[in-house]
Amino acid sequence: MAALRFLYKKTLKRRDLVYDDLIFPKTPQKLPVVLSPEEVTHLIEAAPSLMYRTLLMVLYSTGIRRTEASLLKVSDIDSERRVIHIRQGKGSRDRAVPLTPKLLEALRQYWRWKRPAVYLFPSTPGHRGREKPISDATVWYACQRAASQAGIKKRIGPHTLRHSFATHLLEAGADLRTIQLMLGHRELKDTIIYLHLSQRHLHAAINPLDQIQIRAYGERPPRKEHQS
Repeated sequence: MAALRFLYKKTLKRRDLVYDDLIFPKTPQKLPVVLSPEEVTHLIEAAPSLMYRTLLMVLYSTGIRRTEASLLKVSDIDSERRVIHIRQGKGSRDRAVPLTPKLLEALRQYWRWKRPAVYLFPSTPGHRGREKPISDATVWYACQRAASQAGIKKRIGPHTLRHSFATHLLEAGADLRTIQLMLGHRELKDTIIYLHLSQRHLHAAINPLDQIQIRAYGERPPRKEHQS
């Protein structure tokens, strides 16, 4: 459709056509996959290495994107202020996300084992080089490998943990504005989708079916008494 609009408007200079009639097809809107807290636990415990385990914990604890996770540096971990700095995320925007005590302890254990110098999750010498970060594909592979080991049949990716993070925050009582800032969304409308995924919000409203009285199947209505 974009090619047709360009052809007639720019190339052929057809000013007599109404280009608003060339409507772009609508993209189907599907709700993202969300894991339960129990499934997240199984996923993290099934990670095949300490690096993958720590990477999954970072993804779930912060809700950051896979590229943001791969580019994290050791210096981005601010243990004094208990925040993780996300440098130049999507839209070239910086932000900070909370660093929980449990994640901090996991990062310390990982650092004592891996001893990363620059990037928190460095690549191996045989791939991109020790002073280079892991690739997006490695982050994706970590999720896929752990999901397979955990026996989770849902389609799992780094964004699944991002969706699960936001949904579980909302169910725990966090407001949409706070979640928007933590996810790095420019517009609040991008965060509202998690209202459709939150079990707490789905079941908070009283269903109209529960407000009416329905006789059991096969039960006869009560007989009306005739007034004399």
